[in-house]
Amino acid sequence: MSEVRIGKHLVGPARPPFVIAEMSGNHNGDLDRALAIVDAIADAGAHAVKLQTYRPDTITVDVDGPAFRIGDGHSLWGGENLYKLYEKAHTPWEWHEPIFGRARERGLEVFSSPFDPTAVELLESLDAPAYKIASSEIVDLPLIELCARTGKPLVISTGMANVAEIDAAVRTARSVGNDQLIVLGCTASYPASPTESNLRGLPLLAGLTGTLVGLSDHTPGLGAPVAAVALGAVAIEKHVTLARSDGGVDSEFSLEPAELAALVTETHRAWEALGEPVLGPRESEKEGLRLRRSLYVVEDVKAGDPVTERNVRSIRPAGGLAPAEIANVLGRTFRVDAAKGTALSWDLI
Repeated sequence: MSEVRIGKHLVGPARPPFVIAEMSGNHNGDLDRALAIVDAIADAGAHAVKLQTYRPDTITVDVDGPAFRIGDGHSLWGGENLYKLYEKAHTPWEWHEPIFGRARERGLEVFSSPFDPTAVELLESLDAPAYKIASSEIVDLPLIELCARTGKPLVISTGMANVAEIDAAVRTARSVGNDQLIVLGCTASYPASPTESNLRGLPLLAGLTGTLVGLSDHTPGLGAPVAAVALGAVAIEKHVTLARSDGGVDSEFSLEPAELAALVTETHRAWEALGEPVLGPRESEKEGLRLRRSLYVVEDVKAGDPVTERNVRSIRPAGGLAPAEIANVLGRTFRVDAAKGTALSWDLI
């Protein structure tokens, strides 16, 4: 499929990159802050705001043991109990309607990552235009099938996934007739190192899946998303917060509003710069062609004077013989008088 429609936006290689701003837990438990983030996303020119739709009980269980704790070595959440982390980070279900409403008022697409069937039910009631499959859920094929059966586009992150798991996820969606897929390259570490982005894998991902591809990026800055566009990414997802100094579960690897605006601008520029696979002069270079070097008479000469390196040189502008002809004209004689600044032609010598 060459394009996928998410709400009013067509997403594909012939369109500017579709920028998805992930709110995640950056609302810090405050609905007013969540709505302010939506406004900031709209002001920055992004195309979509994305949520995560779960309750702690729908994504894990309230058990405290090694299997239910993040490893101590994690740079952000080391030692945290999963249930307690998700209590802090989740977006209350009753917030979804006002957030969806604000996003739509501001002209944004708004959708979410569901983590269980009840989340899909909620998002369907809000007429979400697409579904995002989070990296950890790529192995939950029943959830993928449920989302695919809605007929809405699926945006699938591939962090941690191997080739077989990616293939299974895509096949599951297609098995129920849904080919509206965008598969995102992703490094599911938070924050991620640019050295682990492996953006050269994006064309491989496109070849493997036969889908549109993009990037869900957790690296600092804008370098990885801009480079991804050059490698075929049609969608870019980045976490967004009002200010990293405000703190929050995802703040450290989130963009601030001015950075999000720069992301929109620079990925658009990167897409424009791709152009077409052609070589040769561009339309804007026509004036430059007129000013290229050629052979000119550079001092007044009389008929019968020899052509020398002193009276004929390669200079700008164009109009005279090509500079490569200099060896063929030296030693000839001028047939007619010629003034300084005359373009050299075979008629003169």
